[in-house]
Amino acid sequence: MSRATFYIVQETSKQASYLGFLNYVVYLAGHFAKQQARVYLNCHDIKEAEQLAELFWQADEKEFIAHNLVGEGPKYGTKIEIGHQGVKPSWNRQIVINMAKVNTTFANRFTEVVDFVPLDKKAKQIARERYKLYRQMGYQLQTIEIDHPV
Repeated sequence: MSRATFYIVQETSKQASYLGFLNYVVYLAGHFAKQQARVYLNCHDIKEAEQLAELFWQADEKEFIAHNLVGEGPKYGTKIEIGHQGVKPSWNRQIVINMAKVNTTFANRFTEVVDFVPLDKKAKQIARERYKLYRQMGYQLQTIEIDHPV
């Protein structure tokens, strides 16, 4: 059964800031990649995708995880591929980490979806709509609060 996990960002967490949120996404992607999963990061736009790719390069060399932007890198890509609205993963991926601010229509291509409930009211409402969509698609749903103090 497919699964969707929503991470709820709390005001007091490091992830409440944009940079803290991006760093958390890098952490999650690395966590899944270390478990041999092929991960797709769905960013809102190309600027965000490039910013996220840069964060991967800033990791300590002992913690570095190979990644590539869609259309770059080896033929079948790395464990982590970074894309944005309007592009598709270049190879089969099991997990999508969705950072886009709009409803997704591609989630059914993945066995696991990671999504977020941000602090912004409008974005929170859109996240609720995505939650309903995943439920209608038969995904097993769970929520996790991100409450790491600043």
